[in-house]
Amino acid sequence: MAKTKLKKNNPTTSSTVKKGMPASNDTKKVPFALEEQNYFIMLVGIGLILLGFIVMASDKEPYGFGFLGLTLGPIILFLGFMVQIVAILYKPSSKK
Repeated sequence: MAKTKLKKNNPTTSSTVKKGMPASNDTKKVPFALEEQNYFIMLVGIGLILLGFIVMASDKEPYGFGFLGLTLGPIILFLGFMVQIVAILYKPSSKK
């Protein structure tokens, strides 16, 4: 009887490729989800949100029950969050 050697599959060899892994070092340039204008609008929205919190915190009435803490601050906060929504949904024109 002739003995035959069976080759064992070694998972560490370079010839095997795991699922989900690229076969080579090809890197594709993936574009950002949003454009530069969108990120600028987001920064404006973040600034408005911070300003709203600062206005609410600067109210001199006890527990923030004055005009700044109950009216003006929340309005500025609301505008800041609306600007964030606009920044996400805004599609800049691609005319360059």
